Amino acid sequence: MSAEPLTPDGLRGVWATVLLPIRPDESLDEDRLAAALDHVLGSGVHGVYTGGTAGEFHTLCEEEYERLNALVARRCTAAGVPFQIGASHPSGQLSLERIARAAALRPGAIQVVLPDWLPLQPDEVLAAVARMAAVAGGVPLVLYNPPYAKTQVTPELFGRLADAVPALVGVKVPGGDDDWYARMTDAVGGRLAVFVAGHTLASGYARGAAGAYSNVACLDPAGAARWYAQITSDLPAALAFEERLRGFLDAHIAPLARAGHCDPALDKTLAAIGAWAEIGTRVRWPHRSVPEEAIPPLRAAVEAAIPELLTGSTPRVR
Repeated sequence: MSAEPLTPDGLRGVWATVLLPIRPDESLDEDRLAAALDHVLGSGVHGVYTGGTAGEFHTLCEEEYERLNALVARRCTAAGVPFQIGASHPSGQLSLERIARAAALRPGAIQVVLPDWLPLQPDEVLAAVARMAAVAGGVPLVLYNPPYAKTQVTPELFGRLADAVPALVGVKVPGGDDDWYARMTDAVGGRLAVFVAGHTLASGYARGAAGAYSNVACLDPAGAARWYAQITSDLPAALAFEERLRGFLDAHIAPLARAGHCDPALDKTLAAIGAWAEIGTRVRWPHRSVPEEAIPPLRAAVEAAIPELLTGSTPRVR
């Protein structure tokens, strides 16, 4: 059970997260999870990953972590779909333990975050990623550096990481303006695959981004894969679609964020809107879930703004 190790040149496209269906007692519904995963594996996305923010990695106990990743590794291997395992944890020590267990599954890469209770100095960032790579034992790493991370890594520091840690093959970042992309190009020079937010993929691709760990795939995995195909074949049309997509998100999802709903709640809301699997909107304590009654009008708004994204499957969420 293993995946081909990913490289900076080979890490591309739209990757879909494994969302966690949560029962009312806050236990993980593994039957619904497996059914949703099977749908994703047949959707045409370029790969699957566990343990991102949308996957609520920070809420998993270690037993759940083991079961989830073993399931994903088995199903992805059987389907011939590349997979990455998230080993992120706010504690660097616990992250190292997760990295060692993830490496045993031989994924294409292991996703990590920097230790997150205290901000790190640049030399500490280098030391953290180097230690993680050593524990990964030859499995490539991808570093998540979201906007809410305590330590924000600059393009220049990414360049130093690429120099110091050859096992680091990619990064997930929020992206930026033209100046930021120019600095990333100068600092990284193609040595890291730069992944950006899913809803900015067309504009990011135009400036050098390689792909997305995609919130758009939460809304509809197959639709996100179709959009990537359009990005690589008809960029002007894909940019026009991005404008409409971002308009929908600004008008209908951003207000939920401003009301205090966390990113996993928003991503599960997108999946409920897309109605491609029975995941539901429930997130784990202490975060608030978006109420299910909010979904029908949001679905109507998607159908009005970006109907071509939706695949058309209609299982009911609960």
